Amino acid sequence: MLPPFVIEQIRRREEEERRRERPQLELPVSPAPKPRPKHHDDSEEEHRGVVIVEL
Repeated sequence: MLPPFVIEQIRRREEEERRRERPQLELPVSPAPKPRPKHHDDSEEEHRGVVIVEL
């Protein structure tokens, strides 16, 4: 059986290798957007249409 300090050292080396293999990027976290109140206005849905954009 290996002494505990040797096991700990091996574990630390393995963690360092994993960190090098997978670089990570921390993204800034913004607060969740507030939900918009739902309006049950049927006329809004009736006026929806299609817009064609030619490039």
